[in-house]
Amino acid sequence: MTRIMAVNVMALVILVGSVLYLNQFQRNLIEAEVESLTIQAEIIAGALGESASVGPEATEIDIAPARDIITRLVSPTENRARLFAPNGGLLADSQFLAGDKRLVEERLENIGYRAGFRERITESLHAFLDSFTRQPDVPPSIDRPSVRASDFLEVSTALEGELTTQLRVREDGNLVINIAVPVQRFRRVLGVMLLTAQTENIQKIVRAEQMLTVKIFLGTLIFTIFLSFFLGRTLVRPIRVLARAAERVRRGIGQEERIPEFAERMDEIGDLSRSLSDMTSALYRQIDGVERFAADVAHEIKNPLSSMRSALETIQMTDKPEVQQKLFGILEDDVKRIDRLITDISDASRVDAELTRGKMARIDLGVMLNMLADAYHTTACKDGTQLEYSEQEADVFVVKGIESRLGQVWRNLIDNALSFSPESGTVFISLSTKDRFVTLTVEDEGPGLPNGAENKVFKRFYSERPNSEEFGSHSGLGLSICKQVIEAHGGQIFAENRMNEEGNVMGACFRVRLPVGL
Repeated sequence: MTRIMAVNVMALVILVGSVLYLNQFQRNLIEAEVESLTIQAEIIAGALGESASVGPEATEIDIAPARDIITRLVSPTENRARLFAPNGGLLADSQFLAGDKRLVEERLENIGYRAGFRERITESLHAFLDSFTRQPDVPPSIDRPSVRASDFLEVSTALEGELTTQLRVREDGNLVINIAVPVQRFRRVLGVMLLTAQTENIQKIVRAEQMLTVKIFLGTLIFTIFLSFFLGRTLVRPIRVLARAAERVRRGIGQEERIPEFAERMDEIGDLSRSLSDMTSALYRQIDGVERFAADVAHEIKNPLSSMRSALETIQMTDKPEVQQKLFGILEDDVKRIDRLITDISDASRVDAELTRGKMARIDLGVMLNMLADAYHTTACKDGTQLEYSEQEADVFVVKGIESRLGQVWRNLIDNALSFSPESGTVFISLSTKDRFVTLTVEDEGPGLPNGAENKVFKRFYSERPNSEEFGSHSGLGLSICKQVIEAHGGQIFAENRMNEEGNVMGACFRVRLPVGL
């Protein structure tokens, strides 16, 4: 995300920054030029006031010495000086005092100049860049024969004894700087000297800065293009690879496709690839689980169906009433077994869907088991079997989960313990917390688990029932559902035998660990 933002913002920041810099740079150059011209204009005006006036009571400027002073002081420079009388008339103009040679040379140069292709491209580029540069809002420059002081506001102001500066714009768009300085003799205004300077030098400096900005911008653009290719390889290409792999997974029928993992990447792309890979693996596990479940269901249903078919064939072959009656009993038991299998299979399927879509909530296991223990004390215990459980306080054993399914787990474990308990036996239930986990333990005093059955008891359709129970009365899905529910809640379930000090089996023990809910 940071790299994308940097690429998008970099060129814009440079362009905006260069425009702001050029505007301020041009203003600073013009201000510096105005200060320099002001000093020069004051010196010329002072020389005119002292040398081109007659006596302390002079009321006008002596034109001949004034023209000599202007020619001597202004001609070596590229500036233009015009001297106005108090009545507004033009007394002298350094452009004409220096002769027409410079004007003629400029005209000949302009006539003989033919811009080449490179120069035209450069001018077009400068014109484009100038469109981004803010030009000052100034009046037009006045350059016609027989101008008067009234044509210049700055000159009219200077006639009142105040030095005035003014920027003006020529027809070609270039700026000129006008400095109007009153020519005084003992505080009496004898005229106004208007010093005009072109800004071509400033413009050249600004043009050079513009070209430097263009070079920096082009360099940044090239860098951005290369960086875009880099981002294309580091961001776009991996995403495209992941998208194509996901499409192969979607279309792959009968074959297992894998999502590539960019394990070396510690950014969002790496997280996405690992998440997609884990999701795909979970999907394939789910598909494999569904296939195994369907195969197990088919196998379990096939057994009673085979028994029913065999019983029906035998009924047709015998005429003995006692044999037929026994076969009808077998058929009735097989029908009940199929009905129980379908019911349990349907419940197992609903558990899977509910765990996928269900919303976790805060559950107080102490309060839940208090209610379950009260219910078993009043209704479920038989043959003198006892349920030993210490009532717990509220808000001590709190987890996050789906209340109905966790309640189903506790009932399955308690029912299972009660069914294996001998007459007058005891089922022990306890709760504890350790290492941010809540542990529920259900123990009985039955025969315990067969050797090596600690993990097999959680498999689907595996059943180890007491000899006193009728065959087929359990589908073998209870503990499998318990394991499925507990693992969906991020917990673990274990089965083991209770052993005494001599190493004898004292019963079975089921232990469930769930993470503490905040």
